[in-house]
Amino acid sequence: METQNIAHAKVFKAFCDENRLTILQLLCTGEKCACRLQETLSIGQSTLSHHMKILCEAGVVIARREGKWTYYAIDQAGCAFASSLMAEYTHVLSDARDIGCAP
Repeated sequence: METQNIAHAKVFKAFCDENRLTILQLLCTGEKCACRLQETLSIGQSTLSHHMKILCEAGVVIARREGKWTYYAIDQAGCAFASSLMAEYTHVLSDARDIGCAP
């Protein structure tokens, strides 16, 4: 269970940063070269690499190399998994209420 929770936390971590959310919005319009993302975000190469590593490890973005360039795109299967995780963690299982602590 702990290993599974660690993997799930990586997915949620991908969505917990303003720059990563911007990257995802940019990738929704199609594959982008790392240089284009870096230019649009006005961030350094090492900062972009950090964000892309988190997004790729979470499975929501895929990378492909072409010569010296790296291109990134949304991974549809990874995003579907992230969506299912959100539903799983926020689904109310019953109408049972916590009646409080015993005196």
